[in-house]
Amino acid sequence: MSGGENQELIINGKRLDGRMPDELRPIKIEANVLHNADGSAYIEWGNNKIIAGVYGPKEALPKHISDPERAIIKCRYQMAPFSSLEEHGRSGPNRRSIEISKVTKEVFENVVMLDHFPGSEIDIFVEVLQGDGGTRTAGITAAAVALATSGIPMRDLPFAVSAGKVGDTIILDLNKIEDNSSDADMPVAVSPRTNTVLLLQMDGELTRQDINTAFSMVQKAGTYISKLQREAIKAPYEKIKDKYNK
Repeated sequence: MSGGENQELIINGKRLDGRMPDELRPIKIEANVLHNADGSAYIEWGNNKIIAGVYGPKEALPKHISDPERAIIKCRYQMAPFSSLEEHGRSGPNRRSIEISKVTKEVFENVVMLDHFPGSEIDIFVEVLQGDGGTRTAGITAAAVALATSGIPMRDLPFAVSAGKVGDTIILDLNKIEDNSSDADMPVAVSPRTNTVLLLQMDGELTRQDINTAFSMVQKAGTYISKLQREAIKAPYEKIKDKYNK
């Protein structure tokens, strides 16, 4: 992460993809894309293309992992072998996918009403079809929609987005080039109703003021991301409503 590399990421106040520092990449979310899943969602976030599927609640297997007082969540985040140059030809889990699976699981353990389904398990699958930076945050955002469409009760609908730093500039929603060459990258997941932080990771260094600025950007972006999530959840029902009103 050299300063010379960082200076090239922002030219005349704009990032290499033409965005302003606080600007999100284009986001499109579609719900109920998998007919065999209990809940599902597809997200395009910049050049990221990610699908999330939810299965359950169902009997926890093997039985010794079950909890008689609450459901357990299993999560698998995985990048397809064709999703990026780094993943080309690779199959199976690696350290990064195991870590992202773990933090995604922990996000939803804090919002899903697990005590409603004692002795059961809920499986969350996040499959990255094409990756370009920010796949963990896009995956969490999609998985939240998938859970909502499954009918599993949640206390809130979380969203996630990253912030970071290039030179002296705080930026929002880092793409792959920015992720690799910035001074800092901070993925964040938030429960918007209570403004509770569900995920906070950091690579690099940020001052207290940097973090305050980054959180302001994340909160502002969250209003828009949450709106897209709710619209995606409603869309299939609006189609049914329109069909019967014809």
